[in-house]
Amino acid sequence: MSRNLTIDSDSAAAARHARYGHLPERIRFEDMTEEVEAAPAGGANASYDPAGSWKYYSCLALDLGL
Repeated sequence: MSRNLTIDSDSAAAARHARYGHLPERIRFEDMTEEVEAAPAGGANASYDPAGSWKYYSCLALDLGL
């Protein structure tokens, strides 16, 4: 029985080596990154909205209901 187990493990090892025995091709850094033009700061998205500023106001007394 140990002989049959050895043959099975050898064939399993050979199958693993055939499938995973080599590393994939290396990917260059230039292929992993992408350059995108950014919008300039202070554009239409940066306008001040006084009516909406309460959404970002944080006060501990208000949070506690005091």
